[in-house]
Amino acid sequence: MKSSKRKQESQKISVIGGVINLALSIIKVIVGFVGNSGAMIADGIHSLSDLLSDWVVWYASKHANEAPDKEHPYGHERFETVATLGLSIFLAIVGSGIIFDAMGRFFSAEPLSHGSWLISIAIISIISKEVLYWYTIFVANKIKSQMLKANAWHHRSDAFSSVVVLLGIIGAINGYYYLDSLAAIIVGLLIIYIGWKLGFSATKELVDTSIGSEDTEKLLSELSNIKGVNRIHSLRTRQIGHKKSADVHVQVSPFLSVSEGHIISVSVERVAKECVEELDDVIVHIDPEDDESHKPYKNLPERAEALIILQQGLILENCKYNIDRTQLHYLKGKILVDFFLSIDYLAETEADEIQSQLSNIVGKLPGFGEVKIYFGK
Repeated sequence: MKSSKRKQESQKISVIGGVINLALSIIKVIVGFVGNSGAMIADGIHSLSDLLSDWVVWYASKHANEAPDKEHPYGHERFETVATLGLSIFLAIVGSGIIFDAMGRFFSAEPLSHGSWLISIAIISIISKEVLYWYTIFVANKIKSQMLKANAWHHRSDAFSSVVVLLGIIGAINGYYYLDSLAAIIVGLLIIYIGWKLGFSATKELVDTSIGSEDTEKLLSELSNIKGVNRIHSLRTRQIGHKKSADVHVQVSPFLSVSEGHIISVSVERVAKECVEELDDVIVHIDPEDDESHKPYKNLPERAEALIILQQGLILENCKYNIDRTQLHYLKGKILVDFFLSIDYLAETEADEIQSQLSNIVGKLPGFGEVKIYFGK
């Protein structure tokens, strides 16, 4: 789904939720004061906390889908992850508040008035919040947003608290005051569990946990079947908001041209994105050999310095051949050298003799290995 569409869906559901929560919170607080119900007033405050969470979701969805910029070159998807973590903490606080409030109401029971009003508002709250929960979950699954899932459970926590209020009101009207407190404690514990579960998931994402063994194994299998890929010797994945990222090392023939290696990397990126849904960013490293098991090139000179060493070696040995082009291969802990010479030299000297002379010169240089000679016009 495009970022613009995803942003639109997230903000739409946040605005709808915000309007409903604002209306419910005002009605609950007013009716709670009129009916002398502390539980209803507390439920109204809970709805205000939902209003705050709707604002957090709206703000995060606005920024999470923005294009990468100078300060955030990898995008803003983690805004959504941080918001999910914040909402999970908020759920845990709300759950704890419900438990403490219920424990307090164990020992303070007061008669209620306007019981029919209180029951009606509690039922309306339960129905509206449950409908809002299912609608938010539908949108969250549609756009694959953990943040919206967290907010959906926050809506359901308000529905649960309204159930507690309803039971408490019915119990108070009939003289069974303890039912309100007992149900509140159970619901509070459930809300804390939901908050912990969502927070644990967001934390795993923030510490770059892998996308999962099933997707990883599928990715390894599909990439290994690409023509030109000799071996996949490193694959790292992670979740970033609703998107996924992969970093893969692909071993190819060491004598491919740069353009051939690039074409293989393009194929690897394409296949990877086709293989795993929501895989957005794929970094491909083209390797001529397994560079993870050993690092043999630490003390070898880079190209510019290597060419100077070769040139100095050729001059010191009074080499009479003009080298048109030099190609270097860093393999097996040494620098293998390809020299390209004019074919005119073959009119005077045998190719084997030229090969022998240049091999002897290069062989004296530390860090250099096999030499190959190519002739052309």
